[in-house]
Amino acid sequence: MVLADIVKRWQLLSGISAILSTGIDEHGMKVTTVQIDAIGNTERAEVFKDLASRMHMLNDHFVRTTEPKHKDAVQFAWHLLDRAGYIYKSNHEGWYSVSDETFFPASSVHVIIEPTSGRKIMATKDDGKEVEWTSETNYHFKLSAFREPLLRFYEEHPQFITPRSRMDEIVASVRSGLDDLSISRPSERLSWGIPVPHDTSQTIYVWLDALFNYITQIGFPWTPGKESSAGWPADCHVIGKDITRFHCIYWPAFLLALNIPLPKQILTHAHWTLGRRKMAKSTGVGVDPFLAMERFGIDGLRYYLAKDGGIIDDADYANEFVADRYNAELKNTLGNLASRILKPTKWKVSRAVMNFQAGKLAQTTLVDIQEELQTTLSSLKEDVSKDMLAFNFRGALQKIMAAVHMTNSLMQNTAPWKLAHSKKSGDRERLDLVIFECSETLRISGILLQPFMPGKATQLLEMLGVLANRRSFKFASFGLDPQYGRRHDIEPTSVSKGSGKALPALFPTLTCEN
Repeated sequence: MVLADIVKRWQLLSGISAILSTGIDEHGMKVTTVQIDAIGNTERAEVFKDLASRMHMLNDHFVRTTEPKHKDAVQFAWHLLDRAGYIYKSNHEGWYSVSDETFFPASSVHVIIEPTSGRKIMATKDDGKEVEWTSETNYHFKLSAFREPLLRFYEEHPQFITPRSRMDEIVASVRSGLDDLSISRPSERLSWGIPVPHDTSQTIYVWLDALFNYITQIGFPWTPGKESSAGWPADCHVIGKDITRFHCIYWPAFLLALNIPLPKQILTHAHWTLGRRKMAKSTGVGVDPFLAMERFGIDGLRYYLAKDGGIIDDADYANEFVADRYNAELKNTLGNLASRILKPTKWKVSRAVMNFQAGKLAQTTLVDIQEELQTTLSSLKEDVSKDMLAFNFRGALQKIMAAVHMTNSLMQNTAPWKLAHSKKSGDRERLDLVIFECSETLRISGILLQPFMPGKATQLLEMLGVLANRRSFKFASFGLDPQYGRRHDIEPTSVSKGSGKALPALFPTLTCEN
């Protein structure tokens, strides 16, 4: 969810309108197995809606696949697929995974001894999930007919799946051949789902049901030719690596069968582990996100998830890792720079900004690190933008924090607290230039960090006195805002001298480190 929200916020920061949809799938055998009824589903949905809200998600839609409009749209899609000749009824048998809601070929399962019970079971080779032999009559989708159309699409859209390694896996899988897909289950075995139109003895396959949420939430079925006005095709789907087959083979095939444009790109990310074990409800291995937010703050947790989360390789979660990242990069680097610039009363940010804009600092001799910093800040937004367009969130944050590190070094090298007391000719101008450069790092970093840490980035820009209409991507360039700094001049002085209270820390000390 966090990565999808960051992608949307980056679009908005760049001046591009965006729609974000998230939600939960409420159908399928695994839901039936744990006996979740309509009331239980509502409670489950509310937990995830609350989590999205608490994490500062800007989602426009929260999908529940039990909603009547979703049911109607899925049944209409089934009708269109059937009318086009892509659905037929036949016997199907194979190894079925309830947890994955899919059949596995014999080559993908083997016998194992279940560690907790000592039972001999058939399980998937990839993740050890139990499967059961199933033989039943149900409806099938002619997936085999889409081998060539899919391969042609992949070739014409080489960036369709990110990262490239997963694109290669999907292409190889499709090239090796596609079997037709079972798209229903007998209602006597699966009652919790959407009935097949005109055949209540069958329930629609949960993945066909769930995948259509992407278009039901933006008005499907549309008037022909009106898809784009509703926001389709999607610029990006954000999914876990374990469901690439469903999103990168089945979903495109369904859309091709309906003559609906495919999403432009699918970002597939790796998993979080805990103690190198995959998180899963079935094993009880997991992290309470609400407790983590209480410990590290919403933006502290968002920063960690974006910086350390894996796209290609899995990432291991640990509370000490979050605390280390918070302390080293947020508190001691970004927070420290903000404190060093905004707390002292020996200089004024607004005066430094005004003097730079008036050209009064143009003749000041630059030391090497100042030239390097100005060059870095001048290209930072373009450098970060390249990473963001490539979904390299870690790289984007590394570039922003590298600029902050460099600025802290500038503070140490130039010692503005000494320049503030110096009577030497030119030192006043040197002081203002250092303060301006440091303030520019804070301002530009604050703008670029808004998609990652919306709360803390806004707080930083407020502390700097950056106007709300000057916080967009186009202002994230060196020397481009001549009007900020005034709030800093009022708040730290009046608060510290008038009430004896210090300016609040941008990143306070964590109350719980362990």
